[in-house]
Amino acid sequence: MKANGQPEKSGSTSRVVFITAVLTLLLAGGTAYFMGYLGPPEHTQGVKKGPQSGEHPQGTQETSSESKKGKILYWRAPMNPTEIYDKPGKSAMGMDLVPVYEDEMTGQEAVKIDPVIQQNMGIRLGKVTKGPLIHTLRTYGIITPDETLTAQINLKTSGWIEKLYVDFTGKYVKKGEPLFDIYSPELVAAQEEYLVAFRTLGQARVGGGKSMLDSSQRRLRYFDVPESEIEALEKSQKVKKTVMIRSPVSGFVIRRNAEEGTYIKAGTMVFQIADLSRVWVDAHIYEYELSMIEKGQQAEMTLPYLPDKTFPGTVAFVYPYLQPKTRDLTLRLVFQNPDMELKPEMYADIRIKTVLKGNGLMIPSEAVIRTGLRNVVFISAGNGKFIPKDVILGPLLNNDRIQVLAGLTEGEPVVISGQFLLDSESNLKEAIRKMLDAKLLKKVKEKEDDFFKDMEEK
Repeated sequence: MKANGQPEKSGSTSRVVFITAVLTLLLAGGTAYFMGYLGPPEHTQGVKKGPQSGEHPQGTQETSSESKKGKILYWRAPMNPTEIYDKPGKSAMGMDLVPVYEDEMTGQEAVKIDPVIQQNMGIRLGKVTKGPLIHTLRTYGIITPDETLTAQINLKTSGWIEKLYVDFTGKYVKKGEPLFDIYSPELVAAQEEYLVAFRTLGQARVGGGKSMLDSSQRRLRYFDVPESEIEALEKSQKVKKTVMIRSPVSGFVIRRNAEEGTYIKAGTMVFQIADLSRVWVDAHIYEYELSMIEKGQQAEMTLPYLPDKTFPGTVAFVYPYLQPKTRDLTLRLVFQNPDMELKPEMYADIRIKTVLKGNGLMIPSEAVIRTGLRNVVFISAGNGKFIPKDVILGPLLNNDRIQVLAGLTEGEPVVISGQFLLDSESNLKEAIRKMLDAKLLKKVKEKEDDFFKDMEEK
């Protein structure tokens, strides 16, 4: 209160005005403060107190340089970017400090690099382009026989193999060629029954006699006795001890379960024969690649032992389920094999060319920095400035390119070499800027506390 009893309004108003002025000046000229224009700074953590301006002979040159490149934010050691000062002078290693100008930190993460340093860093630029999105899916496959061209020879009656004509696996047999002779008591009884019916009723072939003859003949056919054997039985009128079993298809014997003298039970597989003039290839792809595959697509295959030859094929079938252990999807590809160069169980390199729908943006894949949480691309803003941008990526494309779904526009220049050094510099400058901002706020708080303290003392 004043002496006349009136409230001290002018002091309160001046206090508010003063606080506002201090905050405005400190926020607008915080950078100048750290350079010494508002008084000698105190030694604080992260920013060291440099030598006085009179101790540095290059003070006038620095002022001229500042007018050209903007205000100096701080000074750093040339060999240790984290060693920063608020005044020019010498570093801990005795080297001249390097100024960092305001225009070198235009954005929170922007980086400005001198052209000479850019050349030393090996920075190269590419462009964001737009065009057809062509992706070649590469995977592996295993050659297998075509199941539709495979046959099994099973016995419908038990017996002993008396003679074996195909005595090793892998042998090629033609349709109708003999495989083995089998002795079976049931087959002998069926022959005798047929001969009795044929001799007794074969001449008449009318009424009940015909039906009995047809029944006994049908029984032989149900036992897979060939027509040639039935005709030979009618001509010889003698029951044969063994019956010859012939191949129903042409192909290679891929499985054999027979030896001469072996007793074979009814239902046992004796031979498995596959026609390998056409083969299947089971190729494996990941879940995210399923959208690129459709039935009828063209595929190419190469083999390790024939690296200079390419086999054309077609996607014939996509299995409707995933493999539970490998978590991948199986495709069935069909390849013609006229020269028998494709062998079952061979490994093969598969390429399936896919064209994604519509045109899209793409960049060189080497331009992307993958952190695990984000994908970053540096673009050139001109005058040596580089700005990092987060991007959303699509699938890999041919010619070492990758689709960009969001984050870039057509024609933007992107860094394709040296971007890892830019990323390190960007992270460093961002950390320094945050530290300087914290320092500025701390100084504002200290000035405010000093002001209130002085007011209280007065």
